[in-house]
Amino acid sequence: MMLQRNHAQIWLNKLKPYSAKLTEPIELVVEGKLSRMVGLTLEAVGCRAAIGSRCRIETKTGRGIEAEVVGFAGSRVFLMPTGELHGLEPDCRVIPLGGNNLARVGFGLLGRVLDGAGNPLDDKGPLKTEAQISLNGSPINPLSRKPIRESLDVGVRAINSLLCVGRGQRMGLFAGTGVGKSILLGMMTKFTTADIVVVGLIGERGREVNEFVQKILGEEGLKRAVVVATPADCPPLMRVHGALLATSIAEFFRDQGLDVLLLMDSLTRFAQAHREIALAIDEPPATKGYPPSVFAKLPHLVERAGNANVDGGSITAFYTVLAEGDDTNDPIADAARGVLDGHIVLSRNLAESGHFPAIDIEASVSRVMPDIADTSHLLMAREIRRLYSLYQQNRDLISVGAYQPGSDSRIDKAIEKNAAILDFLQQDMNEPVDMDRSLNEMQIMLGRT
Repeated sequence: MMLQRNHAQIWLNKLKPYSAKLTEPIELVVEGKLSRMVGLTLEAVGCRAAIGSRCRIETKTGRGIEAEVVGFAGSRVFLMPTGELHGLEPDCRVIPLGGNNLARVGFGLLGRVLDGAGNPLDDKGPLKTEAQISLNGSPINPLSRKPIRESLDVGVRAINSLLCVGRGQRMGLFAGTGVGKSILLGMMTKFTTADIVVVGLIGERGREVNEFVQKILGEEGLKRAVVVATPADCPPLMRVHGALLATSIAEFFRDQGLDVLLLMDSLTRFAQAHREIALAIDEPPATKGYPPSVFAKLPHLVERAGNANVDGGSITAFYTVLAEGDDTNDPIADAARGVLDGHIVLSRNLAESGHFPAIDIEASVSRVMPDIADTSHLLMAREIRRLYSLYQQNRDLISVGAYQPGSDSRIDKAIEKNAAILDFLQQDMNEPVDMDRSLNEMQIMLGRT
């Protein structure tokens, strides 16, 4: 009996490796077919695919169209295309490709212009990349992030002096249409002391892409920059991918220990693209047509920027927020203010009066400036703000001659310094003004030299 048991145990031991192999999960590709198309939303039945994975839709002519899984309901899978939809018809094959979206990254991307899928838009040959990382990034433990303690010179006097930006800070650039936000972004791109610049042109006019690259950025600025462009005529999913790709590229350079300046124009178009996708899969609208998921996507994108751990680099990010109808209380603008570390407001009145950059210093604030600027810098910035605000509050009385000089010494000083302050806040788009020069000119204007 003991001999039989030993023989049985030996045979069981021999079977263990084979039985383990049989119990391993086997991933089967289950194809489906296209059953319905409403707007840009495709509905497939019979296939099995995870959220965020890719599928290939084969037309009767043999042409393949890639789409991404954005939702499901029971046995129905909702897809959003990443390209043109011409040639689709009922019962086209839907083949799950599996895998998550990956971004190709590397130092070979410097000086290149890409689309939302990471393909080159310029004529400089194939891309040379070193690695692939997740397009959606990975969250950073907030306790391991390096605190913001150093300033970043952006080459714009009004920002360096009154709205000092820290390495790893996330700032919003709030502006209506046609007030110079693209030119201001271009100035920061060329004049900043950051090691790498990543620009995301998301959902803007197509002609602005070439204009930004050739005219505003220029050949010198492009050498240390990567531009990701998904104009307004791209599908909404590709516009979303453009913003995610720009952020992923910035994360790669940050993880190499470099200081990165990320400029994204615009956060509003990113939110609008998400709104199109969410409404297409029947998510109910909440505020001004924006579904709740849109307000969850904004912090997910913004929180990927900032400082890494102590040994890593930084991503200093500027996100433009389009104030529709110059309404800075738009739902997206309101939500962005809550997740960003400060905001710069561009004024249409200043732009129309020829004041450039049209930064409204009364409505703008940098939340980390008290942590990165010294006491003398803070006192000078506070004095300039006070004098500027006093003049604006009494502007009508001063203009019509109703104010009598000598009535208030503070207003008298505001009148005396107003012209100098306005000159100080203006800057030619081709003239860089570094941090040291900004501080020296502040001292001279206030008579503290």
